[in-house]
Amino acid sequence: MRDAGTVQAQPAGGLLADFSDGPFRCDLDGQCRVHLDRPMPFLVLNRHAGQGSSLARRIAIISPANFTWPASDAGDAHAPGSIADIIEQERPQFGAFLLISLYDLPRDHGLDDESPELEAFRFCLSASADDAAQAAVRRLEAALGQVCIDLRRPEIEFVSQAYAEPGVEALLAHRPGVSHISVGLPQNYRIPGEEGIYPQVFHELEITVFDALLQCVAAFSEHATGEQVAHYRSFGRSAFIEAAVNADRALGQISRSFDFLLGVSPINTVQAFERFRADGCRKAPVFRYRPLPVSPEDQKRRLYAIDIRAAEDPVLETLFREKQLELDRQLMMLQCRNTSDFRLASLMLYGGVEPQLLDHARQILVRYDGSRGPSGTPSAWVDCHVVRRAAEKLVQDYVALLPGFEADIQLREDIAPGLMVSGQSLLISTATRMRRDRMDALLQHEVSVHLLTCVNGNAQGLTIFGTGLAGYEGIQEGLGVFAEYAVGGMTPARMRLLAARVVAVDAMLGDADFVETFRLLHEQYGFSERGAFNIVARVFRSGGLTKDAIYLRGLKQVFDFIAAGNDLDPFWFGKIAERHVPVVNELLSRGMLSPPGVLPAFLSRPEAMRNIERVRTAPSWLQLI
Repeated sequence: MRDAGTVQAQPAGGLLADFSDGPFRCDLDGQCRVHLDRPMPFLVLNRHAGQGSSLARRIAIISPANFTWPASDAGDAHAPGSIADIIEQERPQFGAFLLISLYDLPRDHGLDDESPELEAFRFCLSASADDAAQAAVRRLEAALGQVCIDLRRPEIEFVSQAYAEPGVEALLAHRPGVSHISVGLPQNYRIPGEEGIYPQVFHELEITVFDALLQCVAAFSEHATGEQVAHYRSFGRSAFIEAAVNADRALGQISRSFDFLLGVSPINTVQAFERFRADGCRKAPVFRYRPLPVSPEDQKRRLYAIDIRAAEDPVLETLFREKQLELDRQLMMLQCRNTSDFRLASLMLYGGVEPQLLDHARQILVRYDGSRGPSGTPSAWVDCHVVRRAAEKLVQDYVALLPGFEADIQLREDIAPGLMVSGQSLLISTATRMRRDRMDALLQHEVSVHLLTCVNGNAQGLTIFGTGLAGYEGIQEGLGVFAEYAVGGMTPARMRLLAARVVAVDAMLGDADFVETFRLLHEQYGFSERGAFNIVARVFRSGGLTKDAIYLRGLKQVFDFIAAGNDLDPFWFGKIAERHVPVVNELLSRGMLSPPGVLPAFLSRPEAMRNIERVRTAPSWLQLI
């Protein structure tokens, strides 16, 4: 599988593409432009009117093999010969070749800005008479028939008089074995009577119609070659253009310019607990926070200055827009620290507590009532220094497997007791004290999931796989807790902690204050004063953070994913959400992702293999824990 690279525009010169150095992109005479990602059995054509929004031009540009030119004498004079050169070069490799002409259907000039009607939602299709073209156009018709935009489905019309750009019809007449399909595209994304457009409609059309075209190409290839295509999206681009790399790099710079969790977490949790206990646990603590290292307002301006559409790939554009929105919400929360708006913004980012999740949390707290608290001799407990040495040993084990595996392990006085990962740094609170038999499980959570996916993600062509695709945190924390389960470190106390976080988030969202939520955990569910305080402090930080509900939700999500017969392999490519698994598979099939540099070592443990098999066969995830 070839590595994904980047492609920059090449100067005008000889037309025949040389793929030895990756994709070919060239500006030609007559303002013609060609982009060939790699040898392909098709070429998308568009003769455009110039600047302005055009669905036909946009879909042509994002296609992996395209040729576009302006509707001008110079363009029309140069285009046919250049297209012929491409056909002569590409056809011998595939035995058949498909030209796809895209054009915009005319607007309805009887509509104006006061009309209750919209532009027609209609596609016009035509195809050459050969069997391969007919098979392709039938697949295209079926795919377009599934498109639904603003609750509207399209009308699809076949026309006997095929559309062809000037000179293309004559070109086809002299080249038997070259198929042709023309697609007239609707302009229902335009505001009636105006030049303006409905951006969301345009965006949805761009993605869905392009997807339909790839299905069409797959059908053509299957019929022409007699071989099954593994996935129609494998005909998408295999390399990132320079604009996509620039957009990804800009998103990554903004993401790394601030540490969101450190920004919303108190720096005086230990001292605040001592004061809280001295006050008889009757007065809400006062937390202090780090000054922000960035201006959220300035970062938002930078965020929305990124030209995401220049990526020329619907899949990448979707990933970038999702990340853009997530960063916007994080910056909004930083702006709202310690205000009532913070809680509302948190709901937008992490969601609340659904009834089933709350019911599961309460079942766990009832089952494990806390009557048997942590025990053991002093030697059964370890401090931050022991944890650090064990973390360094685990990291070195990964370095032996992958020399590029790097991690910075720090002891920090300004974080609450426990461990946390920030980028490729493992932060260990100096107040950390844990049972020795829990240390391996927590290190697998932090190092073998959070650090490992960051290292693997940073090695991909897109940096957002290292910083995290939008919405990744739920499944990421679920994988971390699952790692604890897999190595046999899921204790009743740990399950009680995760369940208590859900109950505390629900109480906070129900307008219980800090002290009321503390009493709920301490008096009703039997948590120690320190344990209840630490849970509630996490939930009430900065004004109310709902993030802590994602641990138990994420664990169930992972169990359900495995129980459905799926493998966890896609999650080790980087930090992704479950909805991104098809995206990972597609980008991998297109050669735009590399296999993970290293896999979690715990997966090869016999105990972990047995526990994963138990997940596949258990009637209920709650029975497993």
